[in-house]
Amino acid sequence: MAHPQFQPTSPQSPPPGLKPSPTTESIQIERFQNPPGEGDCHAKDQHTLFMTLRSRPIAYTQTQDGKTHTGLYKKGDFTITPADVLFRARWEGDEDCLQIQLSDRFVHSVAQETLTGNREHFQLLPEFQGQSPQIEAIALMMLAEHEQDYANGPLYLDSLANVLTVNLLQQYGTTRPQLVTYEGGLPPHQIQQVLDYVDAYGDRPIQLADLAQLLKMSQFHFSRLFKQSIGLSPYQYLLQQRVERAKQLLQQTDQSIVDIALTCGFNSHSHLSKQFRKVTGVTPKAYRMQ
Repeated sequence: MAHPQFQPTSPQSPPPGLKPSPTTESIQIERFQNPPGEGDCHAKDQHTLFMTLRSRPIAYTQTQDGKTHTGLYKKGDFTITPADVLFRARWEGDEDCLQIQLSDRFVHSVAQETLTGNREHFQLLPEFQGQSPQIEAIALMMLAEHEQDYANGPLYLDSLANVLTVNLLQQYGTTRPQLVTYEGGLPPHQIQQVLDYVDAYGDRPIQLADLAQLLKMSQFHFSRLFKQSIGLSPYQYLLQQRVERAKQLLQQTDQSIVDIALTCGFNSHSHLSKQFRKVTGVTPKAYRMQ
């Protein structure tokens, strides 16, 4: 799916090693490193978050929604541009920024499923030089996932996208809606449905929507209730089960570690090794030798 993105108008060479965005209509992630210049962005059906990554502050002059803002942006400062709003910027130093775009359909879906109040006409507001520890932390986790070629898979990225969207809606919306709250976790039969699904399809790319749909529940609330029930997020549980399957194959077969990685749903030897060591404290090779 083609998507609008920030386009500098001053001459430049493409940034080295720019990675593709994940194949999803809900979220697009890019990192831009540009020399001093100016540019614009007009994303008709996507809400855009620009966040500065430079440790040294950089001067921006930005215009959107008929307003202009000039400021010295430090690392973590961000701008929010709602869908179909023209954004223009000029910067006076070497730029390093993260762009996250969320589809309008996805944002409205999250609002409908998770928030109370008037959700039909709820909108994000333009914001210059916003600051939020929660939004910055989530955006940096998305950046890390982007830099690692989305090694953790769609379930992890879906979870981050849902939490980011809820934070944006609560902090930068036309109203300050509250989350619909549920207590007590999931009933045992629903937990079993999810666990059975993970057992059956854990070697495939599972999306958060797949698990939430099993229970006819919003993705955000499913994640919260699942963690209340078993003490792990859906992604953590999936990872745990994949590692357990890898442990069995390492002990009981002579398959190569590469084959075991792919059989268990990891995308490479290195991805299995990293996650295996995080869970068990040893590498797959060392575990097999034990």
